[in-house]
Amino acid sequence: MDVDTGGGAGGTGVAVIADDHGRGGSPGRGPGGGRHGAAGRGRLMAGLRRRLVKRRIRIRRTRGRRLRRALVVLLTLLANLVGAAVVAYHLTKIPEPHPETAMQSTVFVDDHGDYLGRRGPVDRQEIPLSQVPRYVQEAVIAAENRSFRTDTGISPKAIARAAWSTVSGGGRQGGSTITQQYVKNALLSPQQSLSRKAREALISIKLDRTRSKDEILQGYLNTVYFGRGAAGIQSAARNYFGVDAKDLTVSQGAALASVINIPSYYEKAGSDPKVTAKLVDRWEWVLDAMAHSGAITSAQRAGARFPAFRFYPPGDTDGQRQYLIDAAASEAADRLGITEDQLARGGYTVRTTFDLTAQDATAELAADGTEKKTGEKTAEEKAAEAKAGGKKRAEVKTTGDVRVHTAVVALVPGDGAVRVLYGGADYATQPFNDARDGAVEAGTALQPFSGMKLLAPLTDLTRTAAPTPLRLASAYATAAAHGVYATPYTVAKITRAGRTLYEAHPRTRTAMTRADAGMVAKLLYGRLDAPLATQTGAAGLRTLWQTTYDEHLTLTVALFAEHPAKGKKAALPAPLPYTAGSRSLSVSEGVWSKIAGTAEGHDPAAEPNPGLPTGQTKPILATR
Repeated sequence: MDVDTGGGAGGTGVAVIADDHGRGGSPGRGPGGGRHGAAGRGRLMAGLRRRLVKRRIRIRRTRGRRLRRALVVLLTLLANLVGAAVVAYHLTKIPEPHPETAMQSTVFVDDHGDYLGRRGPVDRQEIPLSQVPRYVQEAVIAAENRSFRTDTGISPKAIARAAWSTVSGGGRQGGSTITQQYVKNALLSPQQSLSRKAREALISIKLDRTRSKDEILQGYLNTVYFGRGAAGIQSAARNYFGVDAKDLTVSQGAALASVINIPSYYEKAGSDPKVTAKLVDRWEWVLDAMAHSGAITSAQRAGARFPAFRFYPPGDTDGQRQYLIDAAASEAADRLGITEDQLARGGYTVRTTFDLTAQDATAELAADGTEKKTGEKTAEEKAAEAKAGGKKRAEVKTTGDVRVHTAVVALVPGDGAVRVLYGGADYATQPFNDARDGAVEAGTALQPFSGMKLLAPLTDLTRTAAPTPLRLASAYATAAAHGVYATPYTVAKITRAGRTLYEAHPRTRTAMTRADAGMVAKLLYGRLDAPLATQTGAAGLRTLWQTTYDEHLTLTVALFAEHPAKGKKAALPAPLPYTAGSRSLSVSEGVWSKIAGTAEGHDPAAEPNPGLPTGQTKPILATR
């Protein structure tokens, strides 16, 4: 029914009640409008009020009981959860690092400590925390977990956020503590699930309670991924800046700490301007936090400059360096009494005797096609042409392709340290090392030793038709050292986690008399009337040798040619081209000037070498 108050103009203001059929009625009269209808509605409302009052009274009377029941249920639930957590905590064991994390690579460096290369499945080396500067440690803490020194190993907020994200189907959530990241990276799988996250939290708490913060930080820094294939701070320092972790500057340390956030993106810094700009912003943020916490001074913060990164991706180094690594790896494994595979996975640092700058220069000289032209031919070249029927190298006809091989060896007389070992142009196409293992026809290269009584290990030298370039260089180094033979070596020192495991000492013995050594020197010095002894030998037109020495350095260059193997047809010797003589001379002079101290006006006598005879010294490398 409808109600009309009649509030319009001229109305009486009396309510008119219309029934469902639109018929009007006056108050208290007509169908549905009598006293009995009003009374019925009153009784209904009164009954409703009484029931509401009774319900309120009942609720008030039972409120305490119901609250107590709810509290008991809640406490029981909490007790069960706590009990389950305590049981889970005690049953949880800290797992051993998984195999991938435990793997390390072995790094090879040259005589100056410059990075040569590595061997191993993972580019990672463990180092003690003491070898990571404190400001680098603090940079990582500022970037990844500023409460690390005081937290319990977990971040409840981060765990709750990650749990909610997992349940709601959201994306991956970060914010884990350094302890949690270490547990996830080194001890658990990276899968994202509630059960794994719970186990991660339990292990993190237990790890924090049973190990020191420094132990946890050390484990984290040795396993966290920095991009560029580098796992751990030591490999990252080398890959990004070419230095050891202990030599990182404040700016470099802050940059590496900034990379951890998104390593696959930030690894391109230095070569991608957009990436570099974003990393600079994060680097500034890390340094500001370090200054605020007192990890660095305000002066250090003001003086910080964004560091220069090494180019990425790096160039191919297999062309030459793998020859050196092969030789050093074989020797290092032998010195430690392990296999080369164990060496590669052991996390060692092998300091070699090589001079990488001189080695690279040798590679350039050996590959240079614009050789210097020499004047009159040497007696050896004339003799070689006579033996070949009077034909000159240029007149000898060849069929098919001819490949010219160059092998170069430079070592220290009386000591045996090998400075250069050039065994081929490209390891990828020829892994065989001509300098160390190649048998090169000697011809007249051994004539100065004819008729001498040589002692071991040179006893059968003059009866060897095709010595290796390394062995022939060792023979002339013996003459340079007044008859003292020094076993050639390529490994100077082997360390692991800062501890020295092996250090080389010259192994020498007398292999010829001092008088015979003097005869060789007199013969070779007299031929050239020069301060350096030089011997040029050949085997017909097939090989060409040139050895130059003084008391400080012995350098041997060997050239030979062959027709490369084709199918089932084996490689065959071939005559050298006419330019072989000038090529040999160019390589010899270039390498000598690069290595010998006199190239920069140094006096080799100023650097004594206990491994040499009295009054003798080792060469001062021009690149030192």
